[in-house]
Amino acid sequence: MSSNPRSARLSRRGLIAAAAAVPLAAAVPAPASAQTAYTSYLMAHFIGEGSGGEQTYLAHSDNGLNWTDLNRGQIVLRTPLGTKGVRDHIIVRNPAGNRYWIVATDLHIGSGTSWGDAANSGSRSLVVWESTDLVNWSIPWLLGVANSIGDAGCAWAPEAIWDAAAGNFLLYWATNSTLNGIKKHRIWAARTSDFRSISTPQVYVNPAGTEGIIDTQIIEANTGGWRYYRASKATQIVIEGSNSLTGTWTRLGDLANLTGSGVEGPMWAKFNDRNEWALWLDQYATGRGYMPVLTTNPASVSGYRKVTGYGLGSNLKRHGFILNLTAAERSRVLARYQSPVFNRLQSHNFQDRYVRHYNMDVRIEAGVSPGADAQFRLVPGLASSGAVSFESVNFPGHFLRHVDYDFVLAPRESGGTFNADATFNRVAGLADSSWSSFTSYNFPTRYIRHYGYSLRLDPVSTATERSDATFRVTT
Repeated sequence: MSSNPRSARLSRRGLIAAAAAVPLAAAVPAPASAQTAYTSYLMAHFIGEGSGGEQTYLAHSDNGLNWTDLNRGQIVLRTPLGTKGVRDHIIVRNPAGNRYWIVATDLHIGSGTSWGDAANSGSRSLVVWESTDLVNWSIPWLLGVANSIGDAGCAWAPEAIWDAAAGNFLLYWATNSTLNGIKKHRIWAARTSDFRSISTPQVYVNPAGTEGIIDTQIIEANTGGWRYYRASKATQIVIEGSNSLTGTWTRLGDLANLTGSGVEGPMWAKFNDRNEWALWLDQYATGRGYMPVLTTNPASVSGYRKVTGYGLGSNLKRHGFILNLTAAERSRVLARYQSPVFNRLQSHNFQDRYVRHYNMDVRIEAGVSPGADAQFRLVPGLASSGAVSFESVNFPGHFLRHVDYDFVLAPRESGGTFNADATFNRVAGLADSSWSSFTSYNFPTRYIRHYGYSLRLDPVSTATERSDATFRVTT
């Protein structure tokens, strides 16, 4: 949970060496499954508290150290729910490898929310997207993980790990709440199979006294004498080991001498081609984003080492998650996000003007700023794959749709009405057949046209109207 290090309310200091863990279910030790033949890496992250920074961004790496921003560095998923911001992402794959979830903190500091308000009266929910292929994502939903936790003020920094013995995921996160008269951040956990419903949350990590904890991540490594390793943020990064997710954790040491105290958001990733792990740490104190420390044995704290020669791409990388990709997953991800086509719609009779959204209204305008407001992905129609829909580039998941014959940019909704309102048939341009015009899927006698520079859905008959309804699709 990347935060303001000066916030006294969010103290992360003094993680107790042997943090208490409340058992959630009996977990029978079993050998860690052999690593699948992975070929590359996908990182989900946010980029900071600036405009648009608290949304979902993706990056790819072939070697696990040098990263390239995907989707031309633009937002990949934008939440319209809750606080309308997300951070601290994880990517979860089911054991069958045919379903994925992105889960993130519902938090938007960039909107002006203070850290105190966010901790004490913030969202109790996480934001979740689902996919069957890592590239086509569902409409997001809110998972109210902390709704039943007394005076819970937040639900931050989610993580999840598959528990083969229990046959479900252990989902854990930080919540600021009162227990035994002490209000602080503790790690809570629950069981889930679908990230739509959870078991009753229980305290999972509870440092002694008034000291709290927010950031922690567990990996299954089955090496160095332990099956699981946990990296947590205290005054420094603490490493612990355990042979059970719900058993006792043993403090193995900390990385204070290597990393100092100005790092947080630990993010584990095993290298695909060797028995070595990178523990990525968010350098929040200096604002430089992630740096990796490497180890061939997570249990041996003295063996962790810094490296040079890594690269993070153009976007800042903050508290996120790395998923090792199979060859098939890599192929799908790069086909969709490596060099995406961003289109613009140029007006035929005002050729210095392009269709753009502004405060969710839609119009044609010259000199569009920011330029991404005039960029769209022409995707298969939401109501008919033979037609087209217009998805915003900087508001992904938001589409051009007509409402009472006027146009707005709106987040996708479930159900046929939205899909039909956002679907259009592309035909030869009414004023120039080398250009394009678009009829409405559910009002096929009406066309997209501009009137007074605003976009409307109207019948067309005159030469002026035909020109108003003609656009060039450019890249």
